[in-house]
Amino acid sequence: MNFFKSVLATVVGLFLFGFLSFILIIVIGVAAAAAGSGGGGNKNIVEVKDNSVIELDLTKVTNDYAGNFTYTDFAMLNSEPKEGLTDVLNAIDAAKKDDRIKGITITNGTTGLGMAQSKALRDKLDDFKTSKKFIVAYSDTYTQGTYYLNSVADTLYLNPVGDFEFKGLSSEVMFYKDLQEKTGITMEVIRHGKYKSAVEPFLANEMSPANREQITQLLTSVWGSVVTDISKSRNIPVDSLNSIAENLSARTPEMAKAKKLIDKVGYEDEYVAGIKKALKVGKDEEYNTVDILDYVSAAEMDSKASDAKDRIAVIYAQGEIAGGEGDVNIIGEGALRTALQAAVEDEDVKSIVLRVDSPGGSALTSDIIWRDIELAKKKKPIVVSMGNYAASGGYYISCNANRIFAEPTTITGSIGVFGVLPNLTKLSNNLGIHTEEVSTHGNASGYSMFTPLKDNTREIIQQGVEHIYTTFVSRVAKGRNMTPEAVDAIAQGRVWTGNDALKNGLVDEIGGLDDAIKYAAKLGKTTDYSTKNYPEYERTFDKFLSSLTGLPFAQSRESFIKEEVGAENYQMIERIRRVTKLKGTQAMMPFEINIR
Repeated sequence: MNFFKSVLATVVGLFLFGFLSFILIIVIGVAAAAAGSGGGGNKNIVEVKDNSVIELDLTKVTNDYAGNFTYTDFAMLNSEPKEGLTDVLNAIDAAKKDDRIKGITITNGTTGLGMAQSKALRDKLDDFKTSKKFIVAYSDTYTQGTYYLNSVADTLYLNPVGDFEFKGLSSEVMFYKDLQEKTGITMEVIRHGKYKSAVEPFLANEMSPANREQITQLLTSVWGSVVTDISKSRNIPVDSLNSIAENLSARTPEMAKAKKLIDKVGYEDEYVAGIKKALKVGKDEEYNTVDILDYVSAAEMDSKASDAKDRIAVIYAQGEIAGGEGDVNIIGEGALRTALQAAVEDEDVKSIVLRVDSPGGSALTSDIIWRDIELAKKKKPIVVSMGNYAASGGYYISCNANRIFAEPTTITGSIGVFGVLPNLTKLSNNLGIHTEEVSTHGNASGYSMFTPLKDNTREIIQQGVEHIYTTFVSRVAKGRNMTPEAVDAIAQGRVWTGNDALKNGLVDEIGGLDDAIKYAAKLGKTTDYSTKNYPEYERTFDKFLSSLTGLPFAQSRESFIKEEVGAENYQMIERIRRVTKLKGTQAMMPFEINIR
């Protein structure tokens, strides 16, 4: 019997060894491919043929910066991915000058980009058209977001039975007060700022007048920027566009064409035939295409700039501010501090651009980063470029720059502070669990989620919130050369678009990342320069595995949950989860903006 057990154990061991070896070979193969295509070599760079068009597929592009990773376990993985929006914008610049490229096509152009990112991309495409090369777009359905981007095209096609959405903007806010009553899980809230409405859903079942006021102003400003751009591209007066939205006068393909929002109602094969005609390619021939992300790697970016000795450091701060080392989607003081120090110590770097796309987060971490920027600014100029968001903590880390640029639709401001403390007293009592405390001093116990929040504890926490708010206001006042009273008047947690922030003094100029880089070069007294991206993130092999979502064994937890419950339900779960995990006082945007 022992013999058979030994044989069985050997067979099982050999099987497991073989299986794991097979998996490892696959992973190394994928890693090698990733390294080859991610800028670490030329093996997988595609050939761009004459008379080609770029296919603008942005399904893989979500961040401005895709990251620069150092893998501690496999050196072959070390590379800078070329899937950031900044890479795409640079590629379009190169395509404008590339004689092999005749135009850009956008087919069913769904993206995960925010409004400010879409604006930046749209402006770049508009500039591309000055080269007299064409841009054409086709979609089975146009949402307002995809139409805003696609409306820059010379010719727009829409499927004959497709939908066309053009109805104005709305924002939905969910409230959880009754949910707390039913579950027994409540949120103790301490805040400063009458507009600081991130916590409002836990306090009420309806929107406060102050919150309704700011959301209305916000949507009106964003919509104004959207229709202004569409009006320019489609040569339709803004008043007419507003009338179309109000009356849903373009809800079918035929109606959209009648209102001149699109050019042709047709099928994708007709759209393809039109491209062939523009390229002078036979009806039965295939025309040459190159995916935008392949072109990012293949294009020779401005050789003059790349040979320049002087550099402008571009440091990306993306995601919520959570502390620690940080990652490509999380802003931590560790990676930001290392990036700032590297840029300051590099003699070739003449100035620094901080690209901020963040709704805020930890007040402590925000202040730590503010201090690091203050120290770096004493040695080299720092210019801020705001993306989709630079709100609350995102504005905190921006306010002391030498100059601040924002897109018209950037969501910024939100100068306010709050704290949220989960309390399970009612739930535990309902379950028959009761809690008592024994302490040596009156305040020794601090806060417990299993006992009601004491008045003196609330008062102490409120004092902490007020202290951080006062500090926040003073930082802004110093950075923007304003009085604390003037800052307080436009603070109180209120959010502003870039256009409105320019009017009230929170930003200096309306412009994109390119504008910020040019201004930083001016401050750095250089005209011949290239850019260098930061931060660099260290990754372990485990993190690499979790990023390979296409493989079943490496599917991320987030991807798995989203697949099982659906994207909308996942968003609701994430909202609740993020609030319940908050630690310390927060400088966070007052609500999650989901424009529809």
